Amino acid sequence: MDQLFAPPRTLVEQQRMRQAHRSAARALLLPAAHGPESWGWQGRTLSRRTGDRWLRVVSQPQDKPLGRLWDGAAAAETALPRTIPRPRLADVMDWTAGEHRYRAEVSELVPWPALQRGGPVLEHEADLPNVWWTELRGALTTLAGVSTDRLSVRQNWIDRNFPTYLGMPPIQITAWVTGHADLHWGNLAADHLVIFDWESWGAVPRGYDEGLLHAYSLATPATAARIRHEFAHILDTPHGRTGELVALAQLLQVAGRGHHPELRGHLERRTQHVITQLTP
Repeated sequence: MDQLFAPPRTLVEQQRMRQAHRSAARALLLPAAHGPESWGWQGRTLSRRTGDRWLRVVSQPQDKPLGRLWDGAAAAETALPRTIPRPRLADVMDWTAGEHRYRAEVSELVPWPALQRGGPVLEHEADLPNVWWTELRGALTTLAGVSTDRLSVRQNWIDRNFPTYLGMPPIQITAWVTGHADLHWGNLAADHLVIFDWESWGAVPRGYDEGLLHAYSLATPATAARIRHEFAHILDTPHGRTGELVALAQLLQVAGRGHHPELRGHLERRTQHVITQLTP
């Protein structure tokens, strides 16, 4: 479990999160944290190894309502089958301090690193055995069949953003499945398949997870081709292409805010290709 994103921009925010992590470790009677820090998006989370456990601390201002991300890991622990390879959640603790609320999540330590560190975009071709791909297909198939009322992608987001980012009218989604909803290379272990970070899981359009992982692979053509091959039974269908378009629209929105500039051209070309495939 290596560092995924950069720490918060200000030293004050970094120190606040580090103090929260130390406080959680003491309250949960865990050893002092050691090893590299793993920061979440915009410093919202901080994770580190504590003995033989992994301690993740989530932070949110108290004046903001709790959303689905807050209890995603805990909900996954109780709702998802154990056949989906992921770290077991051992303990959860909530508290408030100052203007923020916090949640500490203690999970088992996974000894294998993520396939990509420093961000979600794959930077080098992923040389993975056939069994790894078989296990990923099986995990996503099992996950798709889980019943949930959690919504990870909303139709109203599609209605608002398809014209802006895809230049086309919105599509009404009719095939919904349960997905991880943040499937990228920083959330996948290499040596043995383990899927990390379950805070976002919930209902997504069919093809969304596969399309998202493919989009994060577009700078590595051999790996992108492997994904298209492994998930052709989804991505080469009308529902799958629509789900992939939703993933592409979301990443184009992110790229428009200055993130993942190395993907921008790839995303635009792939978007036009998928739209052409959908056009009668």
